[in-house]
Amino acid sequence: MTSAMFTYAPGRVNLLGEHTDYTGGLVLPMAIPFATKATVTAAADGYVFTSTAFPGEHASSRDEKATGAWSDYPAGVLHELWALGIDVPPFRMELDGNVPLGAGLSSSASIEVATAVALLRHAGTVLEAKEIALLCQRAENRFVGSPCGIMDQFVVTAATEGHALLLNTRTLTYELLPMNTGFLAQCSIVIANSMVRHSVATGDYGVRRRELEEGQAVIRARFPEAEDLGRATTEQLEAVRASLSDNVYKRCKHVITENARVRQAEVAMKAGDAVKLGELMNGSHASQRDDFEDSVPEIDFLAATAVTLPGCYGARLTGGGFGGCTVSLVASEDVPQFTAQLAVAYKGHFNIEAEIYVCTPADGALAQLERA
Repeated sequence: MTSAMFTYAPGRVNLLGEHTDYTGGLVLPMAIPFATKATVTAAADGYVFTSTAFPGEHASSRDEKATGAWSDYPAGVLHELWALGIDVPPFRMELDGNVPLGAGLSSSASIEVATAVALLRHAGTVLEAKEIALLCQRAENRFVGSPCGIMDQFVVTAATEGHALLLNTRTLTYELLPMNTGFLAQCSIVIANSMVRHSVATGDYGVRRRELEEGQAVIRARFPEAEDLGRATTEQLEAVRASLSDNVYKRCKHVITENARVRQAEVAMKAGDAVKLGELMNGSHASQRDDFEDSVPEIDFLAATAVTLPGCYGARLTGGGFGGCTVSLVASEDVPQFTAQLAVAYKGHFNIEAEIYVCTPADGALAQLERA
């Protein structure tokens, strides 16, 4: 009997730096202790994916196209492995996991990275973290058709327990920032799932990305040294404001100021300054709500309510937006009261039962593989 191989890839929550990862900016995510498990068994022929969350099975072929089903994510990874010339032997793969779907916690990247690491092991091939992340991003961009950036795949691959990951998405260099220094050591990360589903493969997310690309091109034409919004300044944005629509101006303003907030967060985290980090999270949410306009009433209520509760330093929308989750920085001793009061308030206002998760920074897929 052929033995099965198991690999795991976590979900992620982004502490700060939203919609900056496809414009050369900075992001500050951490992996969370939810994961996708990929179980691979050698087969005589074929390339078959199954999932415990969805019925049926999917048989991949080299000439297939995306169908809009869950299987597009692992199938896209397989196609990118083939594009690299990697000979993947026939297999059956079962995907199982507990990353909440459609919540903005990177269930798609978790599936992609778990699939990639599992199939690389099955093929007897090794790739570095950056190469795996880029491969999975290409799968989502090219096969699935979602215009996502690199943040999710990178942190899901390369995160380390106990740390957030500060990633420069232009250079793909990163630094691990400890979450256990100063007053941050006395805090917890609390995620509140609004239960409002979102999808980055359709709709407003793509519109926002096109608006940013339009503004980025105008700034670069006037200031060639600003190759992307990650290098652009507020002063440069104001200089070209007359050439931008109101929406394009506001989207770019969010990204440029968000990059500045991530830089400030690095300093705050190294100092263990929970108060400053919370202020930056609050500022980020206001920017997403007013300038990027990717929030919804349920998310705004959760963020606004969170900061009124004892022990909460800051709260914001996390993920692609248009639903999903908030992330809050909360004094650990106040977490039980915080979660109970937030859930009651949300239920009372929207008659929706929010799912609330208390998280610690987890290992990425490669670190989990090393520890296995």
